[in-house]
Amino acid sequence: MKLLVLGLNYAPEKVGTGVYTAGMAEAIARVGHEVRVIAGKPYYPAWRLVEGHRAFTFDGDREAGVEITRVPHYIPASPTGPRRLAHHASFAVFSAFPLIWQALTWRPDVVMAIAPSLAAAPAARIAAGLCGARSWLHVQDFEVETAFATGLIKADGYLGVFARAFEKRVLTGFGTLSTISPQMCAKLAEKGVPSDRIVELRNWADTEGIRPLATPSRYRQEWGIATPHVALYSGNIANKQGIDIVVEAARRLAHRTDLTFVVCGEGSNRADLTARVRGLANFRVHDLQPRERLNDLLGLATIHLLPQLAGAADLVLPSKLANMLASGRPVVATAAPGTGLAAEVEGCGLVTPPADAGAFADAIVRLMDDAGLHAHASAAARERAVERWSGEAILARLVPKLIDPTPAGYAPADERAGS
Repeated sequence: MKLLVLGLNYAPEKVGTGVYTAGMAEAIARVGHEVRVIAGKPYYPAWRLVEGHRAFTFDGDREAGVEITRVPHYIPASPTGPRRLAHHASFAVFSAFPLIWQALTWRPDVVMAIAPSLAAAPAARIAAGLCGARSWLHVQDFEVETAFATGLIKADGYLGVFARAFEKRVLTGFGTLSTISPQMCAKLAEKGVPSDRIVELRNWADTEGIRPLATPSRYRQEWGIATPHVALYSGNIANKQGIDIVVEAARRLAHRTDLTFVVCGEGSNRADLTARVRGLANFRVHDLQPRERLNDLLGLATIHLLPQLAGAADLVLPSKLANMLASGRPVVATAAPGTGLAAEVEGCGLVTPPADAGAFADAIVRLMDDAGLHAHASAAARERAVERWSGEAILARLVPKLIDPTPAGYAPADERAGS
């Protein structure tokens, strides 16, 4: 099989969509298939070009058996709404030519687009049509609704109306669509995608590389952390993460001398976060850590923190959750009952209402002070990661779906219940 992938984000980005696009491409190449990727330049989550990459060139490379073409695109230092639109539009424009060229000259069997970036997806659909390939769209994030939820676009404005129409046209144009949770599969169906075109393709945890630590994390000594408890967030620091609730919880728990809050990350809101926690003795901010030290970092946590803005819990299932669970530590997440995020965390930690800093702080304290609850949630987290999020199993199920032109498709909740 020949697979051509179009994705804005790719390795060496340490977090987010790029990690999973690269992992998928490399896994498929390892089992003997030919994989080529059209990607952007690495920039996420810091929103600046990664050192060693050139901004204005088309570059070719081969990594882990995958041929990669990197295209230039606009990278805004401050990603406001209009600048994000320009960012996605520039990738759509500059990726279209190499994508079409590869389709016509290499003639892949499957052309897969990754969303984000939805703006570039129509070119993938066209490329598939030109070479007679299957078209596949993998949705990591419902970008349009996320933009509404975070205030980047007004839902009732002209741009909002156009964005909804564009999204519907793109989603219903692909032969196969996949996304990362049952709730997001259901949302695709709500948006008009026939259920027999929908496939669940979860993000995964590295359950072999990420394991509960048997000894204290080396970061304790390196960062001078003496408190027995650490509440950890590691990832992007931007609008949809709702990181403000972590700051407010730290203020409320400043009297707990047995607890340190640690945030490791980059993103558009990092400078603001750093300014807001200045003077908080129980709060540390660090850069994203090397991927090869991820197990040690996640093992630093007594409790993982997973804040999300209201309305975002079924628009994107945070990819960081899988490895949090694999580390065998409980999670405190913000999500409304019945959402995909709430369902995944249930039994492995505690879920509190979005934007309720008091409830968020209380949940942290409850897991700190109730050793039995902490132990039960920790064991359940590891068990769930192995059962639901094993990368080897998830990727092994993907290849037959790529090869088979008639995937079984997604069964809505009522059909699954009756089977």
